[in-house]
Amino acid sequence: MVAAAAVVFCTLLPFPFYYFLWNCPQTWVDLCGRGVDPSHRMAQISHVLRLVQYVSLLSVARFSWPPWYCFILFGVGLYLNFKVYQLLGEAGMFYGVRFGKKISWVTQFPFGYIKDPQYVGSILNLLACLWFVPYHYVLLWIASYLILAHVESKEDATTRANPIS
Repeated sequence: MVAAAAVVFCTLLPFPFYYFLWNCPQTWVDLCGRGVDPSHRMAQISHVLRLVQYVSLLSVARFSWPPWYCFILFGVGLYLNFKVYQLLGEAGMFYGVRFGKKISWVTQFPFGYIKDPQYVGSILNLLACLWFVPYHYVLLWIASYLILAHVESKEDATTRANPIS
């Protein structure tokens, strides 16, 4: 029971962080301090939190050879995530616009074709993991992505950080 609670905690760990940064970007910029790129600092912390998520899921995984469609789901999800990062860069992926950075609007594929392509890619990756990770952990992670995508769809320009140079 304690192990399951720990996995749930670790699975949900990044989402309050993202919610805070989305809704209080100026506070984050202030916390980062002068000379520290808030998007880069967010990326660093996000990578550590993601590693904690993966390790927690691996702790409950039961490995066996997955069916062929898991490879397709994982491959397409990975492609979408890499493409989004390639087009937006670190500042675009990690809330740069919320931290006062000027981010160019992107219309290349997958943008304009898929709503929230990074989240879609991540969800496809998680669906591929259903073969060896208990479904309730995967569904919890997917639900967290859907909630965060909804939060991020409610752009409020009044809560943006002051422009940074």
